[in-house]
Amino acid sequence: MSRPGPDDRPDRLYTLTSGRSRPSREDLDLVTLIVAESGPAAGLSSELATILRLCVHPTSVVEISAELGLPVSITKILVSDLLDAGRATARHPRYTASGRPELDPATLEKVLVGLRAL
Repeated sequence: MSRPGPDDRPDRLYTLTSGRSRPSREDLDLVTLIVAESGPAAGLSSELATILRLCVHPTSVVEISAELGLPVSITKILVSDLLDAGRATARHPRYTASGRPELDPATLEKVLVGLRAL
């Protein structure tokens, strides 16, 4: 984990989010996968353009945050902006009725085969 640097000043973070402290979407969590629906366009901030470049392949919110070097709370606001504009889509983890993550048997089998190969 990196230490806060000169670019992590509160005024910079305030500017990045236009003063907002909460994302427009409450359904984003750390493992939500974000996928770009379009490439960066003129007029986007460098952070939003970077997110779109990172999300050519599904990328979790926490990975985006780490790549940008920004707090997760700020990253969620930026990702929400892209989702609201239709420039990205979100893939949320599935949960069972009991609230546990839904486990795909085929994926579990692949993990087991991989572990046995070690």
